[in-house]
Amino acid sequence: MKKILNNPDYIVDEMIDGMVLSHPELIKRVPETGIIQRTHDKKGKVAIVSGGGSGHEPAHAGFVGAGMLSAAVCGAVFTSPTPDQILEAIKVADEGKGVFLVIKNYSGDIMNFEMAQELAEMEGIKVDSIVVDDDIAVEDSLYTQGKRGVAGTIFVHKILGYAAEKGQSIEEIKELAENLIPNMKTVGLALTGVTTPGSSKPSFALADDEIEYGVGIHGEPGYRREKLQTSKDLVDELLKKLLEEFEANSNNRFAIIVNGLGGTPLMEQYVFANDVHKQMKDNKLEIEFSKVGNLMTSLEMQGLSLTLLRLEDDFYLEALKATVDTINW
Repeated sequence: MKKILNNPDYIVDEMIDGMVLSHPELIKRVPETGIIQRTHDKKGKVAIVSGGGSGHEPAHAGFVGAGMLSAAVCGAVFTSPTPDQILEAIKVADEGKGVFLVIKNYSGDIMNFEMAQELAEMEGIKVDSIVVDDDIAVEDSLYTQGKRGVAGTIFVHKILGYAAEKGQSIEEIKELAENLIPNMKTVGLALTGVTTPGSSKPSFALADDEIEYGVGIHGEPGYRREKLQTSKDLVDELLKKLLEEFEANSNNRFAIIVNGLGGTPLMEQYVFANDVHKQMKDNKLEIEFSKVGNLMTSLEMQGLSLTLLRLEDDFYLEALKATVDTINW
């Protein structure tokens, strides 16, 4: 697999420097760490911090900025950041009102973020957290117990970031997060596997005419492999699975993310989004907010995921439509 890099051992370090040098008005790096924090002036509000393994860009560093994340911690490729790095991110992000952690449901992330939370609390910083588990494809896959956290995490960043910007307390943000997560579900598909820097082989192989439903963002197995179909058929499969989980009815309103996994052209993402809108309309379900693009990727994997957020609370939509100052929203 051909990749543009110097040394695989330094790819994350060089990526972080490249991001900061390209967007110095928005973000800065905590020296000698994998932490990116916003240049936005501290205003005495709750800080929202997230992170995880690298290779999912723009998640999470691309969402650091006014109105979203206060800081993001970048681990090695597909590897959780260490507790000491997460602790440092908590400390630099803290504005005196506490720090709220957004954690994807992977064993390493949960262990390291929770350890960092305990260490921060020992230093007198108020910290709380939420675990995102929006992927309905499989449970107890590689790296996780229960459902995986995937692209729906970006909705969590946006809505909690808005709540923090509006001055909500850490207790209010925790309650908001606990109500938000059950209203958000994701499922994806892959056309190709993914090859990590320094490796010569993909995590899994698909024939030229095959797809796999339900793969994870690290190349974890999905729930079914079959021949490639039309966009309409792919949407039918994913949407049926999602709407069954919601037990959706005509009173429901939704926000959606059509998320590219890194190697899928925007042309194809918009074809897929067109079919999602049409089939939702056929089901007499209203889409009030739509986001399309590469938001949580898996290096160069070809594929996409579909996230539905039920707009149970009008605050969700208000938050999604709010202006932010980040690299990638």
